[in-house]
Amino acid sequence: MDGDWLLGLGLVLTSITTALVGVLLVHYLPARAARMPGQLAFGKTEDTVFLFDGETLLDASSSARALLASGGGRGAAWPRLMAYLNGRIDDVSAALLRLPAEGMVSLAADPARGEALLMVAELRGGLTRITLHDLDAEHSPVQHDPISYRAQTEELAMLRGMVAAAPVLIWRQNKAGEVYWANQAYLSAAALFPGAGEAIWPLPQIFETTAAQRPEAGQRQKLTRTDGSAAWYDLASIAAGEGRVCFGLPADATVQAEASLRDFMQTLTKTFAQLPIGLAIFDANRKLQVFNPALLDLTALPIDFLSSRPSIMSVLDGMRDRNMIPEPRDYRSWRHQLTEMEKATAARHYEETWNLPGGQTYRVTGRPHPNGALALIIEDISSEMLRTRRYKADMELGQAVLDDLTDAVAVFSAEGQLVMTNSAYSALWGHDPAETVSAAGVANLCRYWADLSAPSPLWLQIETYVANPGDRLRWNADVRLSDGRLMDCALSPLHGGATLIRFRLTGPGQPRPAEETPLVLSEAQVVPRRA
Repeated sequence: MDGDWLLGLGLVLTSITTALVGVLLVHYLPARAARMPGQLAFGKTEDTVFLFDGETLLDASSSARALLASGGGRGAAWPRLMAYLNGRIDDVSAALLRLPAEGMVSLAADPARGEALLMVAELRGGLTRITLHDLDAEHSPVQHDPISYRAQTEELAMLRGMVAAAPVLIWRQNKAGEVYWANQAYLSAAALFPGAGEAIWPLPQIFETTAAQRPEAGQRQKLTRTDGSAAWYDLASIAAGEGRVCFGLPADATVQAEASLRDFMQTLTKTFAQLPIGLAIFDANRKLQVFNPALLDLTALPIDFLSSRPSIMSVLDGMRDRNMIPEPRDYRSWRHQLTEMEKATAARHYEETWNLPGGQTYRVTGRPHPNGALALIIEDISSEMLRTRRYKADMELGQAVLDDLTDAVAVFSAEGQLVMTNSAYSALWGHDPAETVSAAGVANLCRYWADLSAPSPLWLQIETYVANPGDRLRWNADVRLSDGRLMDCALSPLHGGATLIRFRLTGPGQPRPAEETPLVLSEAQVVPRRA
């Protein structure tokens, strides 16, 4: 009897203890579960769920946290989630704005874009719950091929690292022109420009939307930083679904180089504009790239024609039409001549004198450049040629006058070199000095004359007179040739230290000209004869 009572008492105590433990578990475990990280206030779930208070993340499921971590970027959770959704679902921002009025909105990605994603947003107690459903989860590579999934994950991490470290600005825009993703270079650059603010949603748009959306490359934009300095970028973009992937390449060095080149070209242009010589520079394709105003005057070609960058053959054809090129016998040979000129210029230095039908004379010079370009230089040398012809005519006239004299004449320069004789001189001394001008110094000729005459100090005195071009007087002296003929030698100083020597054969008793006086030299002025 006592044993049955004790057994009943034990069963009652056991039941009471079990009930107390159950009550404790009911009250204690839910409160602890709510404080565990990674669990939602609405209960445990395997879906991708985010819980926001405004734009502040309160809680997220493990898959949701993994999704945020996979972005590889920095910043708050809200803009990172919006960047992910805007790249896959249209009108996400507009739909979330309707959430306070509707209480729940859902949007699905366009299947044509290859996305199987559904977003459900709910407003519960002032909190925003966003759930993402993968509509194609059964085909996940994690379930069927974990090795391939791991390889893709490693490759994705490598690509993300490369994009994040790229010095080029990269960002994505939706069809409305909003930036929903950008790499670190873009975010760092955006922080340097006024009005950009911090990298919060929506991401700052530092370039013109219309410019960044254009697909062509090479478009350049200037941005002014907060410190007043300027930055240049070359923009390019490619289509990516309904949005675009845009790139901004730093172009500061290129802009600076182009500015330096423009300044250099302007300096050259101003310099060339003052030259009286025509200059035409052709590139490797023989197209005119640079010319100066003097070329217009020398070629008579219109400026609109030269500005159209004609070929070198077109330029020469235009000059021929205006009689600014020597007229050949036939057009075919003339074209062949131009072709040869171009080849000669491309291979080496080319120079030719053109005698034009109008009487002008041009010196045409072609100079090749290492990059295949050609520089054509046209110089009007008509006045130079006229002076040369006049000088030559004057020289011929002077020579004719000297040749008409009966006296033998020899003219020496200030350096003692023979520069001119006449025909009477050649007949008297039996040699033509023109054939040995280089050796026709006064010392050599005095020895030559002494060998053909009787011994006399006259030749040493003549050598001294010619070699000392100072203040000198005219003088003369007699000398007898080897054949016995008497000859009068007269020396006259000329302008610039030159000396004229006249040889005249004389007979006995002929008077000496009154203006000529005998030369008397002291012993110190006599230069010893060289052996």
